[in-house]
Amino acid sequence: MPDLPQIPPGPTPDQVRRHLRRANGIAARAVAMGHHPFGALLVGPDHETVLLEQGNVSAVNHAEAVLARTADMNFSPGYLWTCTLYTTVEPCAMCAATQYWANIGRLVYGLDERRLLALTGASSENPTLDVPCRYLYAHGQKAIQVTGPVPELEEEIAALHRGFWS
Repeated sequence: MPDLPQIPPGPTPDQVRRHLRRANGIAARAVAMGHHPFGALLVGPDHETVLLEQGNVSAVNHAEAVLARTADMNFSPGYLWTCTLYTTVEPCAMCAATQYWANIGRLVYGLDERRLLALTGASSENPTLDVPCRYLYAHGQKAIQVTGPVPELEEEIAALHRGFWS
């Protein structure tokens, strides 16, 4: 495992709220474009600079995975290690693994996968996997920092899903 730079101290609560709300706006834009309500953004080590944003594209091109692959093509692994991926919903196993391989060192999500399952039910369009991202990261060789869910924003994020999946 190559040496990685130290991850800077975490974002402030205000930065977390602001970036998650922006991610939820990206999710709303994805819905307006006919896609599922998921949004993600990559923020630089200063916790202010938004480097990339991505809405959901398809069942295999989730917002987080597309964003992580784009980040991997545009930034060095050392730099990405100091960045934060914000996403409206806890990344599924595919997205968490893509973040891991892209070397993005921090994750902040608003709503957890189990809450998403309660909102989507048995939807064939979103057959959630009950595999928490923390579980995947705990089985890797990188100490990805995870914050989430964020209780004060769960209802805002859930409202978009409630309207979409009902």
